Amino acid sequence: MKKIAILILLIVLVASRGIYAQVETDKNKTIYKVAKLIDIIEQLYVDSVNSPELVDEAIKAMLEKLDPHSAYIPAASVEAVEAPLKGNFEGVGVRFQILNDTLLVVQAIPGGPSAKVGVSAGDQVIKIDEELVAGVGLQNSGVRKRLLGKKGTKVTMTIRRGGEDELIEFEVIRDKIPIHSVDAAYMIDEEIGYIKLNAFAKTTQAEVQQAMRKLKFQGMKSLILDLQNNGGGYLDQAFKLADEFLPKKKLIVYTEGRSYPKKDFFSTYRGLFQKGKLVVLVNESTASASEIVSGAVQDWDRGALVGRRTFGKGLVQRPIPLTDGSKVRITTQRYYTPSGRCIQKSYEGGTKAYRKEKYERYLNGESFSKDSIKIPDSLVFKTLVTGREVYSGGGIIPDVFVPVDTTGTSPYFLALVRKGIMNRFALEYVNKNRVWLDSNYSEFKNFQESFDMQNALSQMIQYATDKNLTYKEDEFSQAEEAITVRLKALIAQNYWGFSEFYQIFNELNPIYKKGIELISNKQEYKQLDLSKKH
Repeated sequence: MKKIAILILLIVLVASRGIYAQVETDKNKTIYKVAKLIDIIEQLYVDSVNSPELVDEAIKAMLEKLDPHSAYIPAASVEAVEAPLKGNFEGVGVRFQILNDTLLVVQAIPGGPSAKVGVSAGDQVIKIDEELVAGVGLQNSGVRKRLLGKKGTKVTMTIRRGGEDELIEFEVIRDKIPIHSVDAAYMIDEEIGYIKLNAFAKTTQAEVQQAMRKLKFQGMKSLILDLQNNGGGYLDQAFKLADEFLPKKKLIVYTEGRSYPKKDFFSTYRGLFQKGKLVVLVNESTASASEIVSGAVQDWDRGALVGRRTFGKGLVQRPIPLTDGSKVRITTQRYYTPSGRCIQKSYEGGTKAYRKEKYERYLNGESFSKDSIKIPDSLVFKTLVTGREVYSGGGIIPDVFVPVDTTGTSPYFLALVRKGIMNRFALEYVNKNRVWLDSNYSEFKNFQESFDMQNALSQMIQYATDKNLTYKEDEFSQAEEAITVRLKALIAQNYWGFSEFYQIFNELNPIYKKGIELISNKQEYKQLDLSKKH
């Protein structure tokens, strides 16, 4: 690894001006050879070359030879890549969509600078700092460029509200805008709480603690933690989250690498949910930090994992800055669950095959049957309290398997989703009917229980037809439940937010439904030998 770091540094230096060192060792001869090649290209190549860009591509290719998770981040992309995990960014604080060439405010983030001055959901942004942005083919990247900026700087947004001709001008002072990793936290019934986590960011533990306190106040005795499609993030947040469920002095994970000695991470204090039934929902896109939490919960028999085999990322990356402001993320260690499992899947076939592996599971039948997973005896481990069998060798296999559900779909439904028609219609529907919704469904519970979807469905079918998607009655009927629930969830998301979206959308999620069934069934939960301690 040191050799590569030195090589990268020298390449960057030499690219700016051909400097050669007189070297004797094999290592330095390699460095000299690369530096010489860059200088030759600069001097002799038939066309002019962009040396920094050439160096960037060389670094990317070099890192790809190591493993799929060692990566290069150009200087211009560092801030954008790191912002979601840092837990905040600086800007005006709006969620937006571009609809029919119009910049539409989906939500003014509560407490953010736009909300403070009166910008509201449904507002159409006509100008930003006197620059016309409506009807000019603006892209998402162009909107972000104009609205993001340093805290304390000003931006003027000219708004059209509703159907009014008169424009409203707002002066917004940019500020830090929080990015939340908890998408949803609500009570499923009088005793079961639910928390949906989208990533492990800087604020994750604090957010989860806040959510658990709220749910416990509402009567939560059992918890479903949803880590489906959670790709991970900061390692320390995984330790801290697992710490909420485990008694102190329990091993959560350990790491080890060629240049790093073994390091153990233990639970440290009394967490907020050390007692009570716990179910963790996982699937093939549950990765990295999510797998640390899942592995610790499973190995200590603290709760049940429900879903499908996780992604299988057991490598730890260290970010290292380079001289021009860019960064490399170098894999330095592997991590292991408390029972000693390394759950990193093989990447011998290269990065492309590695990325496709989870889709191969669908083709080879694993997505439909747990029996399709073949584990050699050498990769069978035991949990640390009850001695249940658990498995290594690429991802974490859940205690309760839930196959992919392919029923209730149709080509018409898939076209509505893939073409973005349903999403765009839901946004327009809320925007056009906001006053009516305010009058009739200001309380979400009322919307959830009594909103009549027939009128909205009829309008969406006509909207789709106008967008050249032919209505097919048999295909609509085949997927009517999925279409209805998804559209209702999208309307709720655009009117309220993500938590309300999941309260409706989860009706379609078989892993979620199995989690509720398991945590509600004392006998089934007991059969996993978990109820002996909890």
